[in-house]
Amino acid sequence: MPGTDPAEAMRVVAGELPGFPYLPELPARGPGADITGRTAALLIDIPVEITPRGWRLAERPGRDLARARSMLSNDLDVMEEELQGYVGPLKIQVCGPWTLAATLELTRTMDAALRDPGAVADLTASLAEATAAHVKDVAKRVPQARVIVQIDEPALSAIANGEIPTASGISRIPAIDQVTIIDRLGLVIANTTGYTVVHCCATGVRFEIMRAAGANAVAFDLSRLRRGEEDTVAELAEAGMGLFVGVGPQGTPKETAERVTRLWQRMGSRPEAEQTVITPPCGLADDAPDQAAQTLKHCREAAAILPELGG
Repeated sequence: MPGTDPAEAMRVVAGELPGFPYLPELPARGPGADITGRTAALLIDIPVEITPRGWRLAERPGRDLARARSMLSNDLDVMEEELQGYVGPLKIQVCGPWTLAATLELTRTMDAALRDPGAVADLTASLAEATAAHVKDVAKRVPQARVIVQIDEPALSAIANGEIPTASGISRIPAIDQVTIIDRLGLVIANTTGYTVVHCCATGVRFEIMRAAGANAVAFDLSRLRRGEEDTVAELAEAGMGLFVGVGPQGTPKETAERVTRLWQRMGSRPEAEQTVITPPCGLADDAPDQAAQTLKHCREAAAILPELGG
């Protein structure tokens, strides 16, 4: 979400999405509120620190980590206050193990942790334990909520395809073996109690990895879906997986809902209504506050229309 006021962001989310709120992220607040720093604040026994290039693994906890943890703790307090008595699904987000490894530098070099299999293994184990603890904390704060965990992996396809640049930018980090990607992502999912969604808004989403890792649902940008991928999405739907379909708020809510039903037509099947969630294509942090609120409202209204269209 845009802005720097967590209380205002939470009020907007709860107001526009009363049946499916989420814990907002506000990257405009700076380091520690970004996707990497926010999740790094959850890690157990793996401290991090900020550098001019971004986040890196640190030898000991310091001011940067303390700031990130303080912001997250405050956000959770705000969420707990705003959602008192709430009953229903509640979504939280964490950065997935592979995107985390691609965006954290090793302690003594500028190389990404992604280049060190041992570092990736340690990060994954820590993240799996930390995410489980995070879910328990949220469930304790909002006891009647059904916690949905979105695992953000925007770099997943690039990692699987060997497209992540090295620190020098001259070459690329070799593609990671798909079995290893599945195992590491699967460890985080397996340790996460509740419903899990793996989100990637890139082109060429590796749906087969998400499914094999054990995710309950996939989240993707409909406009980036390539020709032929509808068949893969249809297979996921037929297997009972949830589909979080990212669609831009162009036109009316009815027109947005119709874009989703046209996807079903191309798939040759219609998922059950409860399998489908209409979402923005990606984050709203770059939008004006009023625009972000309107986008959430648009998605909610489009979702309400979808069953009427047979979706």
